[in-house]
Amino acid sequence: MRKVVDALPESHRASASDAAQRFLVDPQTDLLSRRLVTEEVPDTTMIEVRRAVLAGHKLRIHYAATGQAPRWRSVDPIGLVTVRERAYLLATRSGADRTYRLSRVLAAEGLPEAAERPNRVDLDRIWRERSARFLSGGDHITVLVRVSPARREDLLDSALAVRAEEPGADGWPRLEVTFQDFRHAEWALWQLGTDAEALAPRWLRTSLRERAVEIAARYGDS
Repeated sequence: MRKVVDALPESHRASASDAAQRFLVDPQTDLLSRRLVTEEVPDTTMIEVRRAVLAGHKLRIHYAATGQAPRWRSVDPIGLVTVRERAYLLATRSGADRTYRLSRVLAAEGLPEAAERPNRVDLDRIWRERSARFLSGGDHITVLVRVSPARREDLLDSALAVRAEEPGADGWPRLEVTFQDFRHAEWALWQLGTDAEALAPRWLRTSLRERAVEIAARYGDS
């Protein structure tokens, strides 16, 4: 992208340079460390998001966060990042940093108001900083899971990050994955039923076992 900008006439370089700094493809630091997969983002959504990023306008998105009902929110778009064929919108909302996975944006519409954002940005630096905060902060928990190969993709779709993966002697891969919090981890593993097993931490195993016992008791013969 930078080579294209450098080849343009001087009169066009300013606007093209601003456009170039708003897009980042496959940065060295992978926020989610996920498998290579191409996600589908509706053309209408991508067009609206890209237009707002380039024009510097506020953006309204209908976003489905993990484990939550979709809702509308207005954001100030900073740039677009593509990592291992997944696209993310880097933005701020009410002054707070936000990173949105585009495949979870159900609809988008540009707003006429100017976005509150710096004129110059270093997306690579911003991505590295957000990656570091993501992996070290908040209530995120790391879980060791063995999963049926047939449900591996479902596990990866629900997890926030994949820290490690190795093959299992029984044919079920073992993955070290990160979830948003306890409720997210319990929900994700419960959805997989007997096709996955949480190996650690022990408190998660205990919680899932107790939940299974309660369900079995509810539907047991009377």
